[in-house]
Amino acid sequence: MKLGKEAMEALKAEITGLLKPGEEVVAAGCIALRGTVLLAQHEETELSNYFSKGFLYSCRNLEQNYGVTEKAWEMAREFGASALYRMGEGGVLSALWKMAEASQVGLQADLRKIPVRQETIEVCERFDLNPYYLRSEGALLIGIPGGENLVQEYLRMGLPAAIIGQTNNGNDRLLYSGSNVRYLDRPARDEIYKMQW
Repeated sequence: MKLGKEAMEALKAEITGLLKPGEEVVAAGCIALRGTVLLAQHEETELSNYFSKGFLYSCRNLEQNYGVTEKAWEMAREFGASALYRMGEGGVLSALWKMAEASQVGLQADLRKIPVRQETIEVCERFDLNPYYLRSEGALLIGIPGGENLVQEYLRMGLPAAIIGQTNNGNDRLLYSGSNVRYLDRPARDEIYKMQW
């Protein structure tokens, strides 16, 4: 189902620039940081049954310690990024769908390449939440021709980053995870809303 004109304009307003076919998609910063912080704050009692105080302290400070700074945003522009998106509600899969839809491009992305902290994986497993649909403030999605130099610069700065996909002229938006392939769906509700707070 195609978006109406007003919805498309609103979507484009969320993104700086547009993706172009043949570009690489870079994820900078780890996904689901905000979601992990919120879970650690609201579910501390439950999580303390499974994890140490040090682990929970690390979870509460993930966004502060590993989030993307303005410097990373500016660096992406300097390296020639055509599109930038600050991830947020709905997580990385929502961000990928929004960027591809607003830009009207096809997309292939590899879930295994997306930077994610081990703390996030473990906390999400406790509550049966999908980290790819969890609030991801503190991370960027970038469309750029030839993203390897930017990725290497981020890594030198200590910022987790990876080329996670590529755009194309088609309509299909595919997600890979090993031998499994599926279509990228229109964003669902953020996983954080499964919690009863």
